[in-house]
Amino acid sequence: MIAKKNRLDRKLIEEIFKNGKFLSSSDLTFKFIQGTSPILRRISFIAPKAVAKSSVKRNLLRRRGYAALKKHLGKFPASIIGAFVFKRYQQDISIIENEIENILNKIN
Repeated sequence: MIAKKNRLDRKLIEEIFKNGKFLSSSDLTFKFIQGTSPILRRISFIAPKAVAKSSVKRNLLRRRGYAALKKHLGKFPASIIGAFVFKRYQQDISIIENEIENILNKIN
């Protein structure tokens, strides 16, 4: 899990969905905007009910996403504010890591 200061709140998520750009891969969609603060990057994971009905599975999916993101957090641009949205349930953390790397390569 990453620190709370590096995750998004509801206000920022709403702003991202209204005004943000998006990049897509097979399992994840990354919706983002370039923020104004050059120091803090804020990234969160969203697991909709369509992906997993059980809240236990959705929370597990989000935790796996944060664990995979922890390795690549420093590679994201410093002022990025974004949210990864899961398209389908994925149990393998290495596949999630590969999806994050693919999206990161598209950004940079």
